[in-house]
Amino acid sequence: MYTVKQLSDLAGISVRTLHYYDEVGLLKPSDVGENGYRYYGDSALIRLQQILFYKEMDLSLNEIKRIVASPDFDVMQALQDHKRALGERMERINRLINTVDDTILQLKGKKNMSKKSLFAGFTEEEEKKYSAEAEQLYDPVIVKASQKKWKSYTKEDKQRIADEGDAAYEAIAAAIPLGAASPQAQAGVELWRKHMDYFWTPSLEQLIGLTELYNSDPRFKTNFDKIDARLAEFMREAVGIYVKRKT
Repeated sequence: MYTVKQLSDLAGISVRTLHYYDEVGLLKPSDVGENGYRYYGDSALIRLQQILFYKEMDLSLNEIKRIVASPDFDVMQALQDHKRALGERMERINRLINTVDDTILQLKGKKNMSKKSLFAGFTEEEEKKYSAEAEQLYDPVIVKASQKKWKSYTKEDKQRIADEGDAAYEAIAAAIPLGAASPQAQAGVELWRKHMDYFWTPSLEQLIGLTELYNSDPRFKTNFDKIDARLAEFMREAVGIYVKRKT
């Protein structure tokens, strides 16, 4: 058994963080002594490891709690998923490092890069975005099916899909002055909804969930703000109207 201080030193996180995890029900101690001291056993260590893995993937504490507290949570499967996700991240980082190296050589006049090569390594970002959205909102089965579907596409397909996605968001942004209920805004929402079919086909309720995520998660909100600072909120309103008209 480990005390809070011992676990803090072992895992490299603060005692205060462990106390907070206990308070919110994310990581309860295995035992509490008569003196009020918290003690953590091996099962608690494994759970803390899972929490830190999910934090590494930028999930919120509420989402992590929902996942690890699920009756269906399988530690072995989670570890295999972590390994795959980290491997994919490593591949992408390596591609970005290669792009940096090539760009340095280009600027030194030692290499002639094509304009497209300047952005090598960034094209997987769209995949990461949709995977993160799905993992935070939906069943793992949906996520795996979506990832499998994405990986079945050719490089040219992925670029075309990314371009179509950009076009859908830009069409919605262009309709902001016309109002969320305007035919132009609703046509843009329909383009966006159809674009989701490349990954999975969300229900009407899930469409609402996505727009909530666009507004509540700073990672996604930042991306939308690059198009228009009003876009995320406008999409929530426009999709809400779209869903009401479909029900």
